Amino acid sequence: MPNVLITGCSSGIGRALADAFKSAGFDVWASARRESDVAALAAAGFNTVQLDVNDSAALQRLAEQLGELDVLINNAGYGAMGPLLDGGTEAMQRQFETNVFSIVGVTQALFAALRRRKGLVVNIGSVSGVLVTPFAGAYCASKAAVHALSDALRMELAPFGVRVLEVQPGAIDTRFAKNAGAQAELLINEKSPWWPLREGIRARSQASQNNPTSAEQFAAQVLKAVQQPTPPRLLRAGNGSRALPLMAALLPKALLEKVLKKRFGLSGVL
Repeated sequence: MPNVLITGCSSGIGRALADAFKSAGFDVWASARRESDVAALAAAGFNTVQLDVNDSAALQRLAEQLGELDVLINNAGYGAMGPLLDGGTEAMQRQFETNVFSIVGVTQALFAALRRRKGLVVNIGSVSGVLVTPFAGAYCASKAAVHALSDALRMELAPFGVRVLEVQPGAIDTRFAKNAGAQAELLINEKSPWWPLREGIRARSQASQNNPTSAEQFAAQVLKAVQQPTPPRLLRAGNGSRALPLMAALLPKALLEKVLKKRFGLSGVL
């Protein structure tokens, strides 16, 4: 029975992936950071790991526990919303620690286990790393970094028989928008130069819930790609996952920025 480790399984995409792979006969190791989420996963019949993906000691213990690994899905992450200068470098640091640094850390810790099985690394990126929008700069930058390091890892791991699949989701029906909205509200205050544009910030934090694809449908597409004899290097799945990168590629940059500024209330003068 092939095994898979999935990070960030408390809800949304991670939980849907865990359910899909379990139904397909995989031995699923599902991780979450909070004890209550781990308990819920255990009650659902998964092998569970309470894991902070940035805890190197915990990752080393996990590597020793697993021994061999067929598939690693780096899914843990979140979206920091709001003007870049409001969040500053501290917000960027937190965003990159979870969305970017953890992918390298988890993959490094589990590399030997993956090498033994000539396994597959699946990195969950986002179309937001391709089409950059205002009021999500930290998140977009982190996902663009995921795309770059996925390309580098794919080449560097190839001699060891370890493959890399990058997934770029579009709009997926999860708690992402609710969590992003709550995070944005903490940042929005009357002292911000962008206070008059707060409705645009709120609109961006909810943009991923415009006609979203269900997490279950998305997970089924990822599972199908993983099960192929030769998994693709890139999978785009979910509403907007193809149209938005195409827009970013074809529209002149100035026109694209004009459209996005209008969409999120940035066309005026403050």
